[in-house]
Amino acid sequence: MSVVTRIPPSPTGRFHIGTARAALFNYLFARHAGGKIVFRSEDTDRARSKKEYEDEIIEGLTWLGLSWDSFSRQSEHTERYRELLEKIVGEGKAYISAEPSRGDPSVTVEVVRLKNPGTSVTFTDLIRGDITFDTAELGDFVIARSMDDALYHFAVVADDADAGVTHVIRGEDHISNTPRQILIQEALGVPRPAYAHLPLIVDEKRAKLSKRSGATSVMDYRAEGFLPEALVNYLALLGWSAGDDREAYSLAELVEAFTLEGVHKSSAAWDREKLLSVNQRWMRTLSVDDFITRGELTALDAGKLRKIVPLLQERARTFEEAREMLSGELSCLFEAPSPEPERLVAKELHGRSGMTKSAIESLCKALESLPEGVSAEAVKEAIMPLADAEEAGAKGGRGAVLWPLRYALSGADRSPDPFTLISILGKEEAISRVRKAIAILEE
Repeated sequence: MSVVTRIPPSPTGRFHIGTARAALFNYLFARHAGGKIVFRSEDTDRARSKKEYEDEIIEGLTWLGLSWDSFSRQSEHTERYRELLEKIVGEGKAYISAEPSRGDPSVTVEVVRLKNPGTSVTFTDLIRGDITFDTAELGDFVIARSMDDALYHFAVVADDADAGVTHVIRGEDHISNTPRQILIQEALGVPRPAYAHLPLIVDEKRAKLSKRSGATSVMDYRAEGFLPEALVNYLALLGWSAGDDREAYSLAELVEAFTLEGVHKSSAAWDREKLLSVNQRWMRTLSVDDFITRGELTALDAGKLRKIVPLLQERARTFEEAREMLSGELSCLFEAPSPEPERLVAKELHGRSGMTKSAIESLCKALESLPEGVSAEAVKEAIMPLADAEEAGAKGGRGAVLWPLRYALSGADRSPDPFTLISILGKEEAISRVRKAIAILEE
């Protein structure tokens, strides 16, 4: 049997994480089996469906690297729904019922109701096993507002059947929809697809993940500087595992490894810190050029920026954090600071007035002996003996030497260590900044 799955988002809101996870699992299952994927925009809710939401969902799925083999909108299938409604009404399996309008009870409207046989329905969930429902309590439920306005359950069944969908993979909150859809399938005489209901994604309070509890649109994560590779990797591990401790997967590797047998029954907890960790791991795999391009960091000095990337990969967990670092504690690497005299001598040892000026003059001479393009480690080897000498002379002397050097180079209380700063700034720029600090102290 050729596998056909579907990605059926409703364009009534932004592209939610739960929608993305369901789409990903459908994609992985179909591609693993060499099957096809049907993208269907379920826009039967005419009042709430918006083109901009549909566009965002498509853009988000594409950004994540997911693809599909066909595309349609339910709003394009009205004639097909009418044809099928007329068929089952004509066969006595559904009927038109005149009823008071919900909006105005004085007005009568005609709806289409399914004639419910009231039987017990059992289906085999590929994740949860056999599930049984007594359908008698559903009564003769409405399947269309009119012959030209099919409701969700009828439209879904008709579309799945016409597209040859073999597997319906969706969130467990849809389990209660299944008996209605099976009754409609039986009335239409179409095959029943296999069902697999995924565990819900919950927040730290074990409540269903929602905007209120911190979930955001996939596109918000993109704007924040998450990589699609990282989000795909993390979403796949929300409720699935290959049966081992492996955590790093590319999309291609997930396609190779994915099976429904690996999907968990219990809910999956959203953990932002874990997502940040996964994202940082993927950021560290990027080349310097890819990091700059994908982080949109190209407006800065290219030479210095290339030297800074390893520092950003060590510290930043998202590209937004990287940009904040470049405009914050690392901004000193692009613009010379104006050190304050009192901050330069802030750690000068008591009773050793003038020590700071003397110390950084010695450090300046040490810098002058270094070659251009020196590494941070080489800078450290040249400078640390001077700081250690001060430490031997007076407890705390090392800080009294390294602090004014770092502050002279950065003009900030928080910055990378002076060795890293010097290696990135270059010998001449570092010496220029140290001499400026000496001049300030002389004044």
